[in-house]
Amino acid sequence: MSEHRSLSKHGNVRAATASAGRVRSFELPDQRNADSPPEARGLARDEVRLLVAGDRLTHARFRELSRYLRPGDLVVVNNSATTSAAVDAALADLPITLHFATWLDDGGWVVEARTRERTPLPDRELRAGAVLEFPDGAHATLREPWLPGARRLWIADVTVDPRVLMRAHGRPITYSYVPRRWSPSYYTTVFGRIPGSAEMPSAARPFTQDAVLDLVTSGVSLAPVTLHTGVSSPEAGEPPSPERFAVPAATARLVNDTKGAGGRVVAVGTTVTRALESAADEDGRMRPASGWTELVLGADRPARVVDGLITGWHAPGASHLDLLVAVAGETTVRRAYAEALDTGYLWHEFGDSALLLPNA
Repeated sequence: MSEHRSLSKHGNVRAATASAGRVRSFELPDQRNADSPPEARGLARDEVRLLVAGDRLTHARFRELSRYLRPGDLVVVNNSATTSAAVDAALADLPITLHFATWLDDGGWVVEARTRERTPLPDRELRAGAVLEFPDGAHATLREPWLPGARRLWIADVTVDPRVLMRAHGRPITYSYVPRRWSPSYYTTVFGRIPGSAEMPSAARPFTQDAVLDLVTSGVSLAPVTLHTGVSSPEAGEPPSPERFAVPAATARLVNDTKGAGGRVVAVGTTVTRALESAADEDGRMRPASGWTELVLGADRPARVVDGLITGWHAPGASHLDLLVAVAGETTVRRAYAEALDTGYLWHEFGDSALLLPNA
């Protein structure tokens, strides 16, 4: 039976210990930002680089992933599909872009306002009661900040269903390191089935049908969860916001069976890791669960279920780095990031990939 959880009006994000301080602190040269999809650089999706980090460091291509997993392992994927969540609007005479992060049970939406140059909007421009005008005469009214002590994300009441606005006027959310706009097809994953993510669950982007078939034919199983991603905070380095998730009964059972048989549970991305760990008890036993997760993983809450992680490369200061440490350990993550910086790996959603495994 699914566990349904409700979120308080503001949410209650638990602060995580900055356990990965040394991992978080590094300099990322501009040339390491992947500013276009690999397809535009002459590569197939599964031809991006893959760094396998565990007992040793191995350089490969993503299409070789099945070589580094074992029969009996379980790969868990996120079936949330990316929406075109960025819609141009106006705040008085100021042109802005509004990011629709997620919907709330009372009909409101969590939003983030940015300049047309995709930089954060100054706090002084945002206040309760401010009205944002959209094309076709629709508008949104800011109600209040969503999370205590922060003013980046607001609850807004919108006069039409924002999904209508997104279908008519929306585009994928992008940040300044990707100067050109790319069509929504570049922000899909092979697993995306349930629309709801404001940003692409990008760890799965390198997967292709061939890569999936290679896993299955090598004895590796796959199972889905759903976690609808919100909007990130590339400048602020904030902890992750509450997000909607669901772990179905079949996936919980497969995870438990895999662990019981000595196989490894490998999560595709921080989103899958957060969903799985939110549905695990203190002994690492999975149960079906759904609702909101406020879980923040780190040294004070290490992974109980996830044994390995397929992930992209995260920016300096990102809270995702704490989650990587919670799964693979600080030594593995620190070595992997140092190696990636030394050998030219590319960062962000259009960049290269890693398979992180704890040291044996």
